Amino acid sequence: MEFAFTEEQDAIRDTARRFANDRLAPDFQQRELDGKIGRGLLTEMGALGLIGVDLPEEYGGLGLDCVTSGIVVEEIAAADLSVSYIQLIGSLNGRLLSDHATPEFAARAIGAICSGRSITALGLTEPRGGSDAAGMILRARRDGEDYVLNGEKTSISFSTQADEIMLFARTGSEEEKARGVSTFYAPLDAAGITRTAFNDMGTTAVGRGSLFFDDVRIPANCLLGEEGAGFRQVMHGFDFSRALIGLQVLGAARASLDEAWQYSTEREAFGNPIAAYQGVTQPLAECETLYEAARLLCFKTLFMRDEDITHTKEAAMVKWWAPKVAFDIIHQCLLTHGHYGYTKDLPLEQRMRDVLGLQIGDGTAQIQKMIIAREIVGRIAVPY
Repeated sequence: MEFAFTEEQDAIRDTARRFANDRLAPDFQQRELDGKIGRGLLTEMGALGLIGVDLPEEYGGLGLDCVTSGIVVEEIAAADLSVSYIQLIGSLNGRLLSDHATPEFAARAIGAICSGRSITALGLTEPRGGSDAAGMILRARRDGEDYVLNGEKTSISFSTQADEIMLFARTGSEEEKARGVSTFYAPLDAAGITRTAFNDMGTTAVGRGSLFFDDVRIPANCLLGEEGAGFRQVMHGFDFSRALIGLQVLGAARASLDEAWQYSTEREAFGNPIAAYQGVTQPLAECETLYEAARLLCFKTLFMRDEDITHTKEAAMVKWWAPKVAFDIIHQCLLTHGHYGYTKDLPLEQRMRDVLGLQIGDGTAQIQKMIIAREIVGRIAVPY
């Protein structure tokens, strides 16, 4: 078992870190105020190969492994967790496209994602439920060479900024549940689409809101794979994205820990740096331990995916635990800074708000624990 990255992975990490430090970190708090991610940053990341590194080369990616994708997400998130959503959703949607779209369709769509020309969104959650994804009611009705969409998606990241969306819609009856759900990759500039934005407490540079589809027509070739295959497609993808989410939040925690340790050597009390006092350093040492454990689990999950080893249980563990660990670490780092840590002058409060959202999005802790139990003892752990 290897615990070191390859030379190529180190090189990509260094590229991502330089970009994050030089181009993202200085304006981290300003993007929060602006409520958007500048398009110029996307094309810069695309030119450096920092979007969709795991996606096939023939479609515009670098064709590298999932571990490398996690490395990039971690480095970008350390500077701005909101920007790292570009990597997260780009890789998730790009994998679905490469696996299920026609080569021509995949080349166009993935090429736009990897170059930074297109912001892509994931359309799964609906007003009556997020975790019960199989219970969705947004309908896609075939009409000649088109599908007609009617319904609402909510809690959609990039709701006002996205150019295209990976949309899950019901093509079968509600009684079919998951078997009646299909996957579409659709443009968001069609007539009949209305967008709204929520007033969220974090990740405001991403933006989250609802999308309303009122007799929206999309070409039939927007369907990925066969009708009724959507639920299986996205659930497999979540085993990947959940590990990336773990590295997202831990990137933010890592940046906070580095700042707290540095501050502990500079701030003095009673004639000594506060790092001389165990009451200061021991909580940070505990944070370091939890950080390392959660990070190893994230990379183990990505390694298992690269090796085609079942990793649903590990992905669920990462998703419920890493956001909690990251939040607790950032909270402790804020306390270490004392009264100054409570101000908005430092990025700690913003990171804490950003990380908190991922204790909800992409599956709550309760749902992840149900998945873990099911993977161990079978479906008896999930009674209906």
